[in-house]
Amino acid sequence: MDIHLVEYNLKSNDAYAALRIKDFRWFIISRFVLTLAIQMQSVVVGWQVYALTHDALSLGMIGIAEVIPFLCVTLFAGHVADIVNRKKIIVFSGLVYFICAAGLLFVSTSLQPVLSAYGAMPIYLIIFITGLARGFMSPAQFAFMAQLIPRELFGNASTWNSVSWQVAEITGPAIGGLVYGFLGVGQAYTTVVFFSAIGWFLFLIIKNKTMPERVKKETVWQGLSSGLKFVFGHQMVLSALSLDMFAVFFGGAVSVLPIFADQVLHTGAKGLGFLRAAPALGAIIMSVVQAHHPPFKRAGKNLLFAVFGFGLCIISFALSRNFYLSLFILLLSGMFDNVSVVIRATIIQLYTPDDMRGRVSAVNGIFIGSSNELGSFESGLAARLLGLIPSVIFGGSMTLAVVMSVRKFAPKLRELKL
Repeated sequence: MDIHLVEYNLKSNDAYAALRIKDFRWFIISRFVLTLAIQMQSVVVGWQVYALTHDALSLGMIGIAEVIPFLCVTLFAGHVADIVNRKKIIVFSGLVYFICAAGLLFVSTSLQPVLSAYGAMPIYLIIFITGLARGFMSPAQFAFMAQLIPRELFGNASTWNSVSWQVAEITGPAIGGLVYGFLGVGQAYTTVVFFSAIGWFLFLIIKNKTMPERVKKETVWQGLSSGLKFVFGHQMVLSALSLDMFAVFFGGAVSVLPIFADQVLHTGAKGLGFLRAAPALGAIIMSVVQAHHPPFKRAGKNLLFAVFGFGLCIISFALSRNFYLSLFILLLSGMFDNVSVVIRATIIQLYTPDDMRGRVSAVNGIFIGSSNELGSFESGLAARLLGLIPSVIFGGSMTLAVVMSVRKFAPKLRELKL
């Protein structure tokens, strides 16, 4: 038994080992509450923009408004996360999220003439600022989590971190859609502001951790480039990131769910909340399964199989006309996606040196995080050019093609065992 596990009096085969560490529990709880607010805000903003514009491309522009600032700052933010106290970065970024949520509430309730005159532009501007905050928070959270647990528990921690995020993703859109549908946009944003404040406060409870010692001193430019060099020089990390990036880019249909809810399934804002929640419910189920039966013995093959199954689900969802069948398909897509998320996160945590976690996480954010927003834009643009149903079928088909390509050109990933 490794000395780190002895210090915490834990066993590596304990499905709940990471949760028995106090600071990690507070990290999971605080991240859950803040993510809950962010997911609520996402579905409220999506429905509000669609109500203002009735345009698929306008929904895609929400993702663009967030991803542009995220891409602009994320490499620098990763460098900062390796030299500045990571908890302080998280706390400051959480405060910015709170201010932006309050801004959306103010614009939507007190500045209605502005929305009438400029459409969704004020909303896009506020989302732009949240993209800056996310650019700094993401690498800091990833790197800080690794300081809270022994190395032997990275896989277990990634699983429970995924559970936290997915529970927030299922409850956030559901609450956001229901509050918006029954009480209106003002009450919906008020609820977002409340949870943003609680999530920010809970991060303060976590103890500060000493920063890892830098192996060598680097200039800012050297620090920025070293993360890129590490990822692109490591076939295992690069192939795992590439697989997820292209799968999410082509296979994501979240941004056009408001159109499916309105025009295809005819469920309105309330139904949209459940549609957004279904993949997260599947991910929660799979996370619990993986906590007790980790997928790491055949990690490479399981990763490829999971992303392939995700692509099939996206195609099936496009063909469904039944609300309950669509919910079930999205639930399955979440189960497949969660396997991919846990394996990828564990690969990155295990293969990344301590003093480079912020920078490698930033590169991971460019690959994965940006693909969500760029995927939203791609979905909106494809829906306008090809039509709603053909565009989603095209995206799912491209996901299958990506899996087959990675399987052929990345043999080390295919045979990976953790």
